[in-house]
Amino acid sequence: MPLSDTESRSSSPQEHLHAVYGLLAKQRLVEKLVQRRDEEDSSKPAPVESLVDEANLVELQRRLDGLHPADVAYILEGLPLPERLVVWGLVRSDRDGDILLEVSDAVRDTLLADMDSAEIVAAARNLDADEIADLAPDLPDEVVQDIIEAQDAQERARLQAALSYPEGSVGALMDFEVVSIREDVTCEVALRYLRRFDELPGQTDALFVVDRADHLRGVLPLKRLLVSDPEVEIATLLDRDIVSFLPDSDADEAAQAFERYDLVSAPVVSTDGRVIARVTVDAVLDFVRERQESQEFAKVGLREEEDLFSSVWSSAKNRAPWLALNLCTAFVASRVVGAFEGSIEKLAALAALMPIVSGIGGNSGNQTTTLIVRSLALDQMSAMNARRLLAKELGISVLNGALWGGVLGFVAWLLYRNVALGGVMALAMMLNLVVAALAGLFIPLAMERFGRDPAIGSSVFLTFVTDSMGFFIFLGLATLVLL
Repeated sequence: MPLSDTESRSSSPQEHLHAVYGLLAKQRLVEKLVQRRDEEDSSKPAPVESLVDEANLVELQRRLDGLHPADVAYILEGLPLPERLVVWGLVRSDRDGDILLEVSDAVRDTLLADMDSAEIVAAARNLDADEIADLAPDLPDEVVQDIIEAQDAQERARLQAALSYPEGSVGALMDFEVVSIREDVTCEVALRYLRRFDELPGQTDALFVVDRADHLRGVLPLKRLLVSDPEVEIATLLDRDIVSFLPDSDADEAAQAFERYDLVSAPVVSTDGRVIARVTVDAVLDFVRERQESQEFAKVGLREEEDLFSSVWSSAKNRAPWLALNLCTAFVASRVVGAFEGSIEKLAALAALMPIVSGIGGNSGNQTTTLIVRSLALDQMSAMNARRLLAKELGISVLNGALWGGVLGFVAWLLYRNVALGGVMALAMMLNLVVAALAGLFIPLAMERFGRDPAIGSSVFLTFVTDSMGFFIFLGLATLVLL
């Protein structure tokens, strides 16, 4: 029998994963025993081992049947490919679609590769149009067409509408489970209408109030409907100050609106104001999480999310471009150091101190870059405040440069008893922090201007600038002053 709700939810996903690992280990052990027995004497059956093997599979399937799709997805992501496919084969077919929605893109590719077209179409039958649209980018065109043809007329129209909007738009996030009522009915009529549902769609905190032509007139919170007099007309209770979106609105702007106004759901309207769908907070949170994960991967040069257990070759291909770029920038920085080889030979202390200047500059520049990227994401940067922001960052860099440059200059004097070296260290630190502030400000702005995501790639260019300029400033000053 499946796990009870209490048993399933009282255990963490990690505990479920460890339990599955244990069952798979038992299965592998039994298979080895059967194989060894067959090699020794294939004429004798191995009933005990077969029963144990079958019991393990039954227990594994029982555990999977009792888990939430998100927990099954967690388990699949934590298994190497052979074991993953064993577990995937034990998942009930009516749950395939929900689990495919939960797993990461990289793991989803491995699962879809193990399914034929008919299985994928069958899995999609249990999904809503917006959920199928989420899967569609990972499916072959002919399979998507088969899925569309398998829908009824209403779902087919909704699916085609959802597929028509690009990723990153509100249309890609919306669902069609809209509960709307007319403004000219009473609360009693509205409540009778709601009782006709087996259950309300998830994240329904308000009803969308429309006129006879489905134009949006306002929203009515359920908490207000439930406590109002049954004879009161809906038009007197609704909120007309509405946050709504067009299907082609930017999903980032929608996410900011959900955060700013603490929204649970919001209507999606056509250009003429008709309610066509809604956006819910869970869809927005999924979008924000996926976008953040994508940016985190991109920051370290991964072009796409990488399966933890992908092959060495595919992982190496995914990581190679960024390493190549880092190699180029590191080579340029090394050439800057190479230009001052004579100075370093004459004063060995320079080799010990120069990484400090570049390292502190990189950290300071990353602080500036992080603030600028965030302000660009929130659309807070403009021509009016750019100069003030530049002046502020330069002021901070000069202040920090004077403070920490003085500290490091004093430490350099204590270590090497060379006043001039301490002065060079302090001045180089201040100048490189100024360079770091300028780079931290202008690199994200330049990437934004050229249509690139400023959160992706800024760090490697910043490190290149702060390292190269830090070495150049420190070694150049040391050559002029000390040698």
